[in-house]
Amino acid sequence: MKNITIVGGGLVGSLLAVFLAKRGHTIHVYERRPDPRRSNAYAGRSINLVVSHRGWTALKAAGVHEAVQRIVVPVHARMTHDREGHTTRLPYSIDERPIHSVSRGELNKVMLSEAEKFPNVTLHFGQRCAEVDLDKATCWFETDGGERTEVKADVVFGSDGAPSAVRQAMMKGRFNFSQSFIEHDYKEIAFPSNADGTPQMDPHCLHIWARRYFMMMGLANQDGGFTGTLFMPHEGEFSFANITDEKDLMRFFEAHFKDAIPMLPDLAEQYFRNPQSNLAIIRCGPWYHRDKVALIGDAAHAIVPFYGEGMNAGYEDCKVLNDLLNEHGDDNWATVLPAYHAARKPNGDAIADLSLRNFVEMRDLVADPRFILRKKIEGRLQAKHPDKWLPLYSQVKFSDIGYKAAWDEGLRHDRIMEQVLAMPGIEEKWESEEVERVALGLLEG
Repeated sequence: MKNITIVGGGLVGSLLAVFLAKRGHTIHVYERRPDPRRSNAYAGRSINLVVSHRGWTALKAAGVHEAVQRIVVPVHARMTHDREGHTTRLPYSIDERPIHSVSRGELNKVMLSEAEKFPNVTLHFGQRCAEVDLDKATCWFETDGGERTEVKADVVFGSDGAPSAVRQAMMKGRFNFSQSFIEHDYKEIAFPSNADGTPQMDPHCLHIWARRYFMMMGLANQDGGFTGTLFMPHEGEFSFANITDEKDLMRFFEAHFKDAIPMLPDLAEQYFRNPQSNLAIIRCGPWYHRDKVALIGDAAHAIVPFYGEGMNAGYEDCKVLNDLLNEHGDDNWATVLPAYHAARKPNGDAIADLSLRNFVEMRDLVADPRFILRKKIEGRLQAKHPDKWLPLYSQVKFSDIGYKAAWDEGLRHDRIMEQVLAMPGIEEKWESEEVERVALGLLEG
């Protein structure tokens, strides 16, 4: 059995610790932040997560799904809010299958506690990774007080997120890296519960105020409140830069999110207190160095949050790695790490593309009558021919189909639906056998 260092004790690092501890390895997890179970590490800058099929598959494989099920809220549909406050409910699937909303902070607390149940797992907080010797699988950690510790291991995993110190060490060699910021930043705007603890909105929907150039969304928490997130460009006409005082803020919300104002009694206080954070996509490779070091989760493939798959992709990384250890053995890291990279790198790139695509869908299209018509046609095709047509969203959220395969099939669906929606009179005859026949012919052609 190996002595393994995991750099980063967030969502992926804690699940990876569980998987590897169950295999009998000795695990030391080093996290730069304080223990979130004893601090408020996520205050004011969290985006709620959704656990989808892939996430549940990994959690079940690790044996920790029951602990997570206790803190999630099922979400069956999107609920769009227009400028007049009218709402439209758009189910995620024809059979109302849910994704599950969960607070990032609460999930991290649960996963750390699950990891700590193993006697061969030790958690270290307030430890910043300052240096990594890749060839020797050795890390140096520093505390805020300047105390420096050398930690030797057999294998090091960098699960230390988008600003990964482990990845920084790998970039000194032959390593490809790109970081792309999108024009939008985000800011948390939390919706409290009613005075009696009940939610102010339907808790089983993802609420979206889609405004083309910007948007706000909200996902429920178990306490009856919602974690809301405002996404806007950094600069420009509709941007964070244009809101400089409370008058600007209230004028903006009156114009674009009027129905949300009564639900946000402390809107101005929150807005000017909570930090404004940027969003970036990271692509890199290779994700491993010999049989000594590997990246996992956001350290390998940070994405924007608009498909709600960042955590699920990281959890799927953990399960794939565990499956490869089952196949090749716990002493064969020289085979396992390259195989892990080969299996996950194309899917990491694909979910980055998918997340950007879904941003456009959420921001621009959910209120578009043509998009809604497409969803109706796809839903009818899936209901009548489930073996032939599985919409892209269902492939990503409700199946084990690889992200790369889903991306490729989604592009094919786009080409088919462009032709279907171009049929004369499609608005009146979308439920006809003619439309069904044309769509299936293009699918099989």
